[in-house]
Amino acid sequence: MNLTLKIWRQEDAQSKGKIVTYKIDDVSPDMSFLDMIDMLNEQLNNKGEDPVAFDHDCREGICGSCSLQINGEPHGPDTGVTTCQLHMRMFKDGDTIFIEPFRAKAFPVIKDLIVDRSAFDRIQHAGGFISINTSGNTVDANAIPVNKHNADMAFDAATCIGCGACVAACKNASAMLFVSAKVSQFALLPQGRIEATDRVLNMVRQMDDEGFGNCTNTGACEIECPKGISLENIARMNREYLSASLKG
Repeated sequence: MNLTLKIWRQEDAQSKGKIVTYKIDDVSPDMSFLDMIDMLNEQLNNKGEDPVAFDHDCREGICGSCSLQINGEPHGPDTGVTTCQLHMRMFKDGDTIFIEPFRAKAFPVIKDLIVDRSAFDRIQHAGGFISINTSGNTVDANAIPVNKHNADMAFDAATCIGCGACVAACKNASAMLFVSAKVSQFALLPQGRIEATDRVLNMVRQMDDEGFGNCTNTGACEIECPKGISLENIARMNREYLSASLKG
């Protein structure tokens, strides 16, 4: 395939960015989207030009770092996949593809297509954990009965990879789906109930401090999430937050 790529180029957070047009030929439909960018960067390197900076790691749909806005959609036109799992057969010969970084106040651009998503890390640090007694008198977790329905929902919530597609898809740049998934995976299990009050209050407070917007139940986050995290988690987090607030 022969394609026209319109890619956002920006030196750093303080610089003014712009869309730059590139032509790329002989793209195999079996390539992944990131392989195609690798191919472009090899051509740019051979010309002595600055390659396009983009984030990636595992390229197996697990790490979530390959977040790109492709033709206005987080992770591109396919569903249930990250950018590294998107294949070029989803496009046609002669297509023009717009490639941009995720847009959110809380995700400042580092360079080109790379954004700083450390806001998610700080939210996790605020409460996305459980404290365990490791004195030697611990109770085997397998000895605590867990309702299978709750265990399944906790596991589903825990599949969130923190890619930020929910934020990029939301008109308000809300991080509610991400935060609610992290709250739910503990709220549904007995090990997470001990610190449940502090957890939800601290994580929501940190989310607000980071500058994410509010949820207005549009549902775009669930649709664009590569792991299919459910909006039910947001409802659960709201209940947890209300209960925690009433406890003072």
